[in-house]
Amino acid sequence: MARRYLLWFAQEHLDFRHAVCNEMHSIFSMLNIPLKFIENPSINLPYWIVELPSEICAKQIASRSVLLKNCLELWSRAKSEAKLHENLKSSVKNKSGKWIVTNSNNEISESHICPSELLDAVSDPNKTFKVDVETFCKHFTMKQKVEKIENFSYLPLEGAVNLNKPDVTLSYIEFYGVDPNNVPQHPCDLFFGKWIADGQRDLIKFHTLKKREFIGNTSMDAQLSIIMANQAQVAPGDVVLDPFVGSGSLLVSAAHFGGYIWGTDIDFMMLHARTRPTRVGQKVRNKEESIRGNMKQYGIRSQYLDVLVSDFSRPLWRQDLKFDALITDPPYGVREPTEKIGIEKDNYSLSEQHLDNHIPSKVEYGLPHIYSDLLNFAAQHLSIGRRLVCWYPLVRDEYLEEQLPSHPCMQLVGNSEQVLSKMTSRRLLTYQKISDDIPNMPHDPHGAAHNFRDKYFAVGEISRREKKERRAEEIAKTAFYLKAKREECKKE
Repeated sequence: MARRYLLWFAQEHLDFRHAVCNEMHSIFSMLNIPLKFIENPSINLPYWIVELPSEICAKQIASRSVLLKNCLELWSRAKSEAKLHENLKSSVKNKSGKWIVTNSNNEISESHICPSELLDAVSDPNKTFKVDVETFCKHFTMKQKVEKIENFSYLPLEGAVNLNKPDVTLSYIEFYGVDPNNVPQHPCDLFFGKWIADGQRDLIKFHTLKKREFIGNTSMDAQLSIIMANQAQVAPGDVVLDPFVGSGSLLVSAAHFGGYIWGTDIDFMMLHARTRPTRVGQKVRNKEESIRGNMKQYGIRSQYLDVLVSDFSRPLWRQDLKFDALITDPPYGVREPTEKIGIEKDNYSLSEQHLDNHIPSKVEYGLPHIYSDLLNFAAQHLSIGRRLVCWYPLVRDEYLEEQLPSHPCMQLVGNSEQVLSKMTSRRLLTYQKISDDIPNMPHDPHGAAHNFRDKYFAVGEISRREKKERRAEEIAKTAFYLKAKREECKKE
């Protein structure tokens, strides 16, 4: 019998949870687990109710997701506490082996009765248990929680209570909506079931940049790095490349999930940890600071292949080399320069005596060309069915999905937004390779439509000018008011 599960999420990065081919969809697809919604998911609700083939599947999903808080085997849900208890009492008598729901289309129902075998599975007298009470958007005292737990005394639980390490943990959840400024008197939804597993929220603290040996100005947030690795479907044994590796944040997450990691970057100083320290108050970088040092710090040194100084516009890889995943955050030209090897002089030549010590000049590597090269590279070097996951910056008011970078061999399967400011954002794009019939694509036809760097600074200039104008207007109004007040005082 397929069972119903309540997947409870952290209420953050909502677009990454709700968008098509998000972290959860990618995990389901990678693990080949069918996804069946019992109720249509909503971006306003922090949970999904789904049907899964087995408890093992639920644990596999929880072992990957960083957006998932926990997973429960759902026994009952209702709109009121009295109805929830009525449903559970009916579940004890439900020997049909099936769920009983009053309406035929399985939408939200006041009667949500599970088969009794779910309760019988935990009624072994040799199994200890405890009941947890959780609330969303409301706080209960310990006394109130104990009173609610005692209301479940009718359940056929024959084992002893163990609050520290029980064999079975049962969870009772009251959901009061998502607006902390408008909390209703009574809960919107109530759930009861058996705890199965927690998500990977602990990885956020474990991989936090605050404690990482080596970071740079643009090191990726730990949670977003893990989401990228999941959307790239990195699995043990995969070979993963970040062609704009920087300080290697994305490699950490890929290696955590068992990937063997490569990285390239044009910035020699960054790859060798010789750039100016990023942390406030730090004058000189420590000897331990390096990408290799980060891998050693997290115990994933064996997954680290190497990083190379390389100009991405001039790929160094063999044409027949294939990667299982590409995850990257190309420079936007704002906090990090966008550069490639080149020279703007005509008919330039270098004498042989200068070749040994020559350091190549660099020219601007525009974002349109970066993303065109990135998609061309993915089409050439990704295995069929594997993914490229990358960030794409843009001005929010100018966003058009049809103008995102494209390639005939790469299908855009995921597109989520992270808002950076009122006017700018970046989108996490997930492409899947669908063909090996690679055409000659010198550059993307839509690439020039999003010259982010120029527009970013243009928007910033307009914003600063508007602030100055508003400030001048406020000063003028204040001066006029004070002048009027002084004249009134003189008349009196």
